[in-house]
Amino acid sequence: MSIQQLDLQTNEEILTLLALQIASYRVEAELIGFDDIPPLKDGIQSIRVVKETFYGYFVDDSEGRSLAGAISFEREGCVVTICRMMVHPNFFRRGIASSLLQHIMNEQELAGAVRFVVSTGTANLPAIRLYEGYGFILKRVFTVPPGVSLTTFERPATGH
Repeated sequence: MSIQQLDLQTNEEILTLLALQIASYRVEAELIGFDDIPPLKDGIQSIRVVKETFYGYFVDDSEGRSLAGAISFEREGCVVTICRMMVHPNFFRRGIASSLLQHIMNEQELAGAVRFVVSTGTANLPAIRLYEGYGFILKRVFTVPPGVSLTTFERPATGH
């Protein structure tokens, strides 16, 4: 197991991330009852132009080294927004999301951050339990067309 920043410079690297993203977000789409979520629409070009920083969780398995999970974030001033959290369904319940979240909260390049923010589908109970388990507090619930409910959580950057 290793966590490392993803370069995403080649189409192959991006396609590996997209395969993980689609597998992971299909599960969320089922949980929230809405299959038109933005991560399911990404392609090579849309990933290439995002301003997010990505970290991947790699495991050694029978196929060699596999990308089992990933997290991305953006930093604006002192606020770090977690944009994507994904774990391949074949690797659910192995602590991968927790490891990625902990890694980001401890990342030295984020020194000086004051607050972490994350949003997820209100019906995505596994994600909500993860974030609440790391001290994230519910800040708001809002509805986006066509009636999908999202929940935003925040936590101070210190005290983790």
